[in-house]
Amino acid sequence: MTDRYGYAATPRQPVVNAGKLLAGGLATALVAALLALVGILIGRGLFDVDILAPKGAGVWGDVRTGWYVAGAAAASLGATAIMHLLVLYAPRPTQFFGWFVALATVVAMVAPFVTEKDLGSRVYTALLNLVLGVAIGSLVAGSARTALRPDAPVQPEPYPYDPERR
Repeated sequence: MTDRYGYAATPRQPVVNAGKLLAGGLATALVAALLALVGILIGRGLFDVDILAPKGAGVWGDVRTGWYVAGAAAASLGATAIMHLLVLYAPRPTQFFGWFVALATVVAMVAPFVTEKDLGSRVYTALLNLVLGVAIGSLVAGSARTALRPDAPVQPEPYPYDPERR
């Protein structure tokens, strides 16, 4: 493909505002952590599901609740790092990121079903993991869209005027 002057057009690489992407990733980590905590409180407090801890541990659960909340935050930071790498090096970063998030969410939803917990706890944990996956995926993808700016096109020098060339 050539431009209007006959030069070969070079594909433009988008420029990533890494600070904006990181800020979006940190905000996503906070949202994911709070979403995990709220989900656990709702499950244990309203639905009386022994999610991540036995019922004797109370509504706040035990140390596993903290690890789950921290894991949600870490997953969002990891997703932000993956998105940054995809934007820099992959041909269609948002498409690959969508597949990555979808498959990671499916793994997170299936994981509770290999435990020895009761069915209600497994189903609730799988649904909470689905909500977390959708939230992390959509927030990181939205942050990446706003952190990208197209590179300024380089205008080549035009050919000198040549009346013979038409």
